[in-house]
Amino acid sequence: MPDKTGKPQKTWKSRLKRFLLWGTVTAVVLALLGVAGFVYVYKSTDIPDPNKDFLANASIVYYDGGKDELGRYALQNRDSIPLADMPDNVKQAVVAAEDQSFYTNNGIDTKGILRAVFNNAKGGSTQGASTITQQYVKILYLNQERSYKRKVKEAILSLKIQREQSKDQVLEGYLNTIYFGRGAYGIQAAANAYFDKPAKELDLREAAVLASVLNDPNDLDPADGKDARRALKGRFQYVLDSMAKVGDITESEAAQARKRLPAFPKVEAESTYGGQKGHMLSLIKDQLLGLEKPDGTLFTEDEIDGGGLRITTTLDPKIMADIEQGIEEVRPTEGEGFQPKQLHAAAATVEPGTGALRGFYAGQDYLDSQLNWAIAGGQAGSTFKAYALAAGLKDGYALKDTFDGNSPIKIGDTEFENQGDGGSASKGSAISLLAATEDSVNTAFIDLTDAMDDGPEKIIKTAEAMGIPGPKERRRGPGIPTSTPGLKPETGVALGSATVSPINMANGYATIAAGGVAAPVYVISKVTDRNGEVLYQHKVSEKRALSADIASDVAYALQQVVESPEGTGFEAAMDDGRPVAGKTGTATKDGGAVSSSWFVGFTPQLSTAVMYVRGPGNGQLDDWLPPSSDGRAGFYGGNYPAKTWKAIMSRALDGVPVEEFPEPAFVDGEAPDPGHTPYTPPPSPTRQPTREPTREPTSEPPTSAPTSEPTQAPTTTEPTQPPTTDPCGLLGCSPSSEPTTSSPSPSPSPPPPSATASPRPEPGREQE
Repeated sequence: MPDKTGKPQKTWKSRLKRFLLWGTVTAVVLALLGVAGFVYVYKSTDIPDPNKDFLANASIVYYDGGKDELGRYALQNRDSIPLADMPDNVKQAVVAAEDQSFYTNNGIDTKGILRAVFNNAKGGSTQGASTITQQYVKILYLNQERSYKRKVKEAILSLKIQREQSKDQVLEGYLNTIYFGRGAYGIQAAANAYFDKPAKELDLREAAVLASVLNDPNDLDPADGKDARRALKGRFQYVLDSMAKVGDITESEAAQARKRLPAFPKVEAESTYGGQKGHMLSLIKDQLLGLEKPDGTLFTEDEIDGGGLRITTTLDPKIMADIEQGIEEVRPTEGEGFQPKQLHAAAATVEPGTGALRGFYAGQDYLDSQLNWAIAGGQAGSTFKAYALAAGLKDGYALKDTFDGNSPIKIGDTEFENQGDGGSASKGSAISLLAATEDSVNTAFIDLTDAMDDGPEKIIKTAEAMGIPGPKERRRGPGIPTSTPGLKPETGVALGSATVSPINMANGYATIAAGGVAAPVYVISKVTDRNGEVLYQHKVSEKRALSADIASDVAYALQQVVESPEGTGFEAAMDDGRPVAGKTGTATKDGGAVSSSWFVGFTPQLSTAVMYVRGPGNGQLDDWLPPSSDGRAGFYGGNYPAKTWKAIMSRALDGVPVEEFPEPAFVDGEAPDPGHTPYTPPPSPTRQPTREPTREPTSEPPTSAPTSEPTQAPTTTEPTQPPTTDPCGLLGCSPSSEPTTSSPSPSPSPPPPSATASPRPEPGREQE
């Protein structure tokens, strides 16, 4: 119909036709431009040299400072073989598991590329490669960046590879390049790493296992425990079912094979990981896998082993060597019935104030065992009393306050006792907290725990604040433990039945050395890509766990353990007179046998924990660990561990200026229980005035062994030293000086220790 001007009126149909016409033209133009652009990019994109590019992606690990190389991850363990040397079941298993359309597709996953572009436009994450060709291209030619640009480049290179190489060439390159875990790149290295045989000898089950683990090497290694083995079996059965689905094997063959995993022989680790290097690289990788990059994602196994990372650690090569040399100098090597390979002497050194792990010793050569005892740890024994002491001072008690040192004492339905002196080892009903620390009196610490409201909970809370992880797991996976098994709010918690790693124990004592300021322990300080872009930077996170006054009092009490003639740790005293603070520990397992032996100590500059365990970590040390050259029983924390600590720290602190500890504050708060005030003896004309403690401890170590070395069956406490001539005062009173109804008289000398053997302590409660 014409309008008022006489021109034909446009209808909606004509407008629609016009819109469709122009839309079609626009689409065609855009399509042509897109094709032209793709053709241009395709022709201008060159396939890089795979060997040069891939080898340049090796991740390098450095010691503290970022200059001296510690080691490298993977890339060195590859033995490329031709496709003809790979059995059909390997090729079939990998194709069935990773890309069932491999032989028919054009090398790319179009849907995956569009998904990546769409997700990137929305600000989401991209998806990984899906075809074997794309995976091969990503690993061999590209970095680990996840973006649509890399995805497009990956697609172009995949198309080019598809045109220039046959399917067999692509599969051969892929199977010689892909990472299978255990440091093995390529099917040949993987066959040797998992089954100790060349790839051409792999059977169906073994081939299915390797096709499974390449999907997730970090979580599917059967050597990592029951959970990993269970997850591997699920993937293993999926691979076999997929092979049956595509017709590579029959249903009956799949059903028969999927019943069980193949046997995994014990395979010797690579020699390049010998000594402590393997333990260092393993620990660093485990910690790195739990760190976040700036984009919020975690580092992956692929990035670590092939991403060209530059990883700077806190480890000091000198201190690593000092620890190993100190242990080798002291640890026994022979004795009747003694097997040196069963003994694991582990140690760790942490820097106070920062939490930096400066060195450790895992207990043995990595080639002999991959278990790191500086991580695995053992029952802490009386080294845990330091946290109970700190908790008691925080709760209002003072070093001069007294507690029940008699043995045994009963709390509720549980009986606790000291050891030594023929089994009774009573120290009197009024022994000061200072003396109880110095002489490691179990019953006094039990009394302290019971005297505090919610004492066990307060001790655990204080230990956590100082650097000992609580019982609840904070981070899954291996590495420095983030939980402490067996740490329960029980009356005997101060006696150390919980399993603590030497690394965490060294860090907990480092808090005392730092004046009460705690910092989480760490081993990785910085990570960059190979171009220098920072992907991770550690920031020291300080938090006050103890007041400076309480920290100085705890340090003073622990100094007496080493410097006092009555102290259980006198073997740790330094020859140069350097102030040392520390605590011995000797723990027992079920049945009363000694399961671990410790000394943890510090100077203002370094904190070091030393632990001796046997076999699986709870083997019996008493009646097995030989006595030292001076005839003292070897299983006490005050013997080999204290001597080892001294040998380590003498080396580590050689040439380092001597620093003094702060003067003790002798805090005296509002004690919640008034029944623990210091005992004041009645006046006596023959008695010397009570002296306040001084900060003039002897700088030279004692020259003689304790006079009360027990001759009965070994117990779980250090031999005691003779009492001081002044039995009362800040140190409390010995049993012979407690008040009586008779007229005051000088305290007689205590009788010598009884030689009568006592029953074994109850499991897990009788510590040094």
